[in-house]
Amino acid sequence: MPTPILDFDALAQAISGRTVLCIGDIMLDEFVYGEVSRISPEAPTPVIAAQRSEIHIGGAGNVARNIASLGARCVFVGLVGEDDAGRQLASALANHAGIESALVCDPSRPTTRKVRFVSEHFSTHMLRADWEQASAASEEVETRLIEAILPQIARADIVLLSDYAKGVLTARVIRHTIDATRAAGKPVIVDPKSLNWAIYRGATLLTPNRKEFAEATRSRADTPKDIVDASEDVMRLADCEAILVTQGEHGMTLVPRQGEAVHVPAFPVKVRDVSGAGDTVAAALAVSIAAGADWDTALRMASAAAAVAVGKQGTASVSAAELRRKILPHATLAAEEKVVGAPGALEAQLAEWKQEGLRVGFTNGCFDILHPGHVKVLTAARAACDRLIVGLNSDASVRRLKGADRPVQDERARAEVLAALEAVDLVVIFEDDTPIDLIRRITPSVLVKGGDYTREQVVGHEVVEATGGTVVLVDILKGFSTTALVHRARGGTK
Repeated sequence: MPTPILDFDALAQAISGRTVLCIGDIMLDEFVYGEVSRISPEAPTPVIAAQRSEIHIGGAGNVARNIASLGARCVFVGLVGEDDAGRQLASALANHAGIESALVCDPSRPTTRKVRFVSEHFSTHMLRADWEQASAASEEVETRLIEAILPQIARADIVLLSDYAKGVLTARVIRHTIDATRAAGKPVIVDPKSLNWAIYRGATLLTPNRKEFAEATRSRADTPKDIVDASEDVMRLADCEAILVTQGEHGMTLVPRQGEAVHVPAFPVKVRDVSGAGDTVAAALAVSIAAGADWDTALRMASAAAAVAVGKQGTASVSAAELRRKILPHATLAAEEKVVGAPGALEAQLAEWKQEGLRVGFTNGCFDILHPGHVKVLTAARAACDRLIVGLNSDASVRRLKGADRPVQDERARAEVLAALEAVDLVVIFEDDTPIDLIRRITPSVLVKGGDYTREQVVGHEVVEATGGTVVLVDILKGFSTTALVHRARGGTK
């Protein structure tokens, strides 16, 4: 079967009907922004002239915010103290669209609160002050948490445990939650904090960052290969289906128990603040998997969501519209730069993309009169890869395939129109009737055609699959045909 593609609009629609049960350590995040221009006369420390402050739902609560902002419904279970910070969080959750909360109150502990002081000029965190009691919940509070969690599992499509090691996710709470969720036949994602991954046994997916993974596995984890090599033992220990290791600017590596590992490079982005990026990744994974996405699609959603989040200040949430713009980015080159002309230009560009670890996709056609059906295929093709190359039949090739009166537009005009689309990264004109030689030169990771083809009919499918690539078929829009458009323009009745 062809590999499912990242059809963003269809996935977003599916996400809107899903519910995620999120459990974890909620906290109140405050960011104090100001200018630093002098050193205190009282001590050798910078003085920040505070200008504004922002308060956000943080920790696992930020995961809940992102779940809701991405379009799903979130049911949140967490722990707060009997204090102003706890009341602020309860009020904020109650007023947040898409979130339903079941907070357990423990009067014996303070609500976790973090205040960060940030220099506006340098976009740098200068100091963080924490109010917290990072100890496990008492047995009585554990019982109350479990009683709040278990009835909600039936309502959820997926369960997400966001562990900040502040006391909510004790071994007992984790065990009851995972066992009940798997008994219900539903997936469990864990963003772990404990180095003893045996306590998460039975989870579907673990999502540590590189540092957490290296400490838990006692490995360097410097490269995707290191991560794959170190995953086997801990995956068996945790009895999970997959491990995803986030590596900041170096991307993400997913190691499934069955199948090949997948590495997705990070999106190029100007980093403003990494606070809460891991929360965004966990939320994007949860809503994608809940909506039926495969590992590869969920990974690309998460990578794009992280790129949006780190481009914002503070503990940021990501909207579905922002995610769509990141997944289907604006073209980075002018149209005339995207049409391959000079000998060796294609190979040079492929070598550059390969060095960057980017996944190259390919599709082809005559594209004589560009119409919405073409645009849908090209957009879907770009969503399935990092860079999209379009093979364009030359004028002579089109005449052989379509007749002496075609093409309507010459190859240069057709190439420039294609290159102007944001979904297209490179256009290569080929002279043959099929693009098989071009496909052999490119050896793309993804080969895309319209759904009016079968996999076996797609030229080059053997070449791509032999090198570990995949064939993707995109549903076509009914009612759009270049031949019919040309016929009508020339006085026909079709």
